[in-house]
Amino acid sequence: MSNDAVIVDVVRTPSGRGKPGGALSSVHPADLLAGVLSELLSRNDLDPALVDDVIGGCVSQVGEQSYNVTRTALLSAGFPDSVPGTTLDRQCGSSQQAATFAAQGVMAGSYDVVIACGVESMSRVPLGSSVASQDPYGTLMHERYPQGLVNQGVSAELMNLKWGLERRQLDAFADRSHRLASAAAQRGDFAGELVGVTAADGRFLTLDETIRAATTMESLAGLKPAFRTDELAARFPDLRWHVTAGNSSPLTDGASAALIMSAERAAQLGLTPRARFHSCAVTGSDPLLMLTGVIPATRRILERSGLGIDDFAAYEVNEAFATVPLVWQHELHANPDKLNPRGGAIALGHALGSSGARLLGTLVNELESSGGRYGLQVMCEGGGMANATVIERL
Repeated sequence: MSNDAVIVDVVRTPSGRGKPGGALSSVHPADLLAGVLSELLSRNDLDPALVDDVIGGCVSQVGEQSYNVTRTALLSAGFPDSVPGTTLDRQCGSSQQAATFAAQGVMAGSYDVVIACGVESMSRVPLGSSVASQDPYGTLMHERYPQGLVNQGVSAELMNLKWGLERRQLDAFADRSHRLASAAAQRGDFAGELVGVTAADGRFLTLDETIRAATTMESLAGLKPAFRTDELAARFPDLRWHVTAGNSSPLTDGASAALIMSAERAAQLGLTPRARFHSCAVTGSDPLLMLTGVIPATRRILERSGLGIDDFAAYEVNEAFATVPLVWQHELHANPDKLNPRGGAIALGHALGSSGARLLGTLVNELESSGGRYGLQVMCEGGGMANATVIERL
């Protein structure tokens, strides 16, 4: 038995700077996620009792994001207690994986209506806090990688070296991201996906805080390398240390949610699907380079879907670092004009557990605006993994 899994709607909060004092930093992450869940129901006049499951992504599942934050959020949003929820961690691709699991459940006949979502409050639950100052790797992992793995910034630097990327190329891509995102915001391109958030001081926030319209190549050039240490420089003497805060995605707060169901149930409910899931893939990759997984993931999904890279109207390749989409574009021979046409995470933020569903919503809206048929979403992930999704506009 196989059913079409369709996307009825996707919403997200604005991006907030993921530091104390950021626009969303006064809002508990469960409340952030509850807000988008409530809006998703309201916009589609959907009885929450019809939702079979809520699958949420979150990376730092500790403190305020612990104890299954997805279940907490759906109860906070007023869902009946009969609706279950679960929280998963596939690093940066957590909510993209949530959407994949949701679609697969629909295709298999296990779900009729399901919500895929994600949240990350990097201001309140800082990146790395779930490690709790302990070693997350056991003896066997250390034996396999005796020199140790590195953080993603160093992985990006290793990719820069391997592919010969220069600092100016990274900064130019970052400048492009802010220009495109700023132009898209001014056109109102994000209006259909944004859900306002009321901060603790009563402000109603509707705009992405991370877009910096005043960004220039000159301002980017003045930033210092973000990941160089003397110890790492000694270990990797050939690295030139091009990665800065300006050509990387910022720490971000945010939440997002997608309403997914079978085409048959959508018709029964009088809802109009906006797109359908065409193909999904996930791959592992070298955990030292880590961010290169977008390349094999894309090649796998192209093979599975039967589509070529030029068949897509748009590609959403997460801008964890400018390095990633630049290398991906080079290796896949992709049209640069179709790559993140509304800007990407460098400007729009990367609220880890929320980013996958955020990209999905932006891609759906871009296809509707351009009239394109197929869209590709690819996400690199910590530990050396990547998710790829192909959607088809309906």
